[in-house]
Amino acid sequence: MRTSRRAIVAFVLGATALAAPALAFDGAPVNPKDATIPVVTTLPGASGTVRKAAPPVVTQETSVSALEYAAEGGHPVAQWMLGRMYANGDGVARDDVRAFEYFSRIANAHAEDLPSTPQAQVVANAFVALGRYYLNGIPNSKIKPDPDRAREMFSYAASYFGNADAQYDLARLYLKTPDASREDFRYGARWLGLAAQKGQHEAQALLGQMLFNGDRLPRQAARGLMWLTLARDSASADEIWIKENYNRAFAKASVDDRAMCLQMLEQWVQGRRD
Repeated sequence: MRTSRRAIVAFVLGATALAAPALAFDGAPVNPKDATIPVVTTLPGASGTVRKAAPPVVTQETSVSALEYAAEGGHPVAQWMLGRMYANGDGVARDDVRAFEYFSRIANAHAEDLPSTPQAQVVANAFVALGRYYLNGIPNSKIKPDPDRAREMFSYAASYFGNADAQYDLARLYLKTPDASREDFRYGARWLGLAAQKGQHEAQALLGQMLFNGDRLPRQAARGLMWLTLARDSASADEIWIKENYNRAFAKASVDDRAMCLQMLEQWVQGRRD
C-alpha cells in the first residue's frame, strides 16, 4: 500500500512498499527495498530542487519574484526552477539549503502523483536532487551525509517514476559499496542496464567499461565498445573520463570487435527509430 498523503504532508520519516514491484533490466523484480516511498523532512525556512536533469529554461523575462509567487502557491515547476537556481547560483547567490527545501516541497506534495502527469519528471528530478544532497551532505547545515537516505530517494524515483538518472545513481550506490554482496552487485548491474537502455550516457559509459574489461561481468568487448561509443557521443565537453575510457577501449579492441560493435550500433539506432 502506498504511503498516505496525510503521512507525506506530515513529513513522517519512513517508507512503505509500493503495490507493484518494478522490473529489473532482465525482467526480474528488483530488490523490494528499492520499491519504497521515502518521505522527505524539510528544513524550516529553507528551499530545495534538482541539480541535474533539465527542467524548463528560465528566460530573462521570468523574474525571481514571479517564480517565488508561483512557488508559494504550490506550483512544482516554479519550485523546481528556484531550486535549480539556488543549487547552481544561477541569477541568485548559491544556497544549497534553500535549494534542498524547494526540492523537499516538491517531493512531499507530489510523491504520489502518477508517472503520467505533466509534472512527473520534475517530481522525479526533485527526488534525485535530494538523494544527491543526502549522499554528500550540505556543509554547515543540518543535512549530513546519509547514504541510506540517499538510496531511499534514488530508489523511489527509479522504481515509481522510472527516472534514468535515479537508476544510474542507485546502481552506483550498489556497485561502489566496499562490502557489496553478490546480490547487491546483481541489483546494481540491473539498474545500470535499465538506465543505459534509456539513453543515460553515464550509465552507458560505466556499463560499457565493465563489459569491455570484464569487470565483475562476463567480458563482452564488442557490446562494451558499443555502450562506450554511445556514451562518448552524448558526453559533454567536461566529461573527459567517458572519452578517455572510449579511446582506451577502441585502441584495445580487435578488428572483429569493432566490426561487431558497428553492427550493434546500427541495430540500436534502428531500434530507437521503430
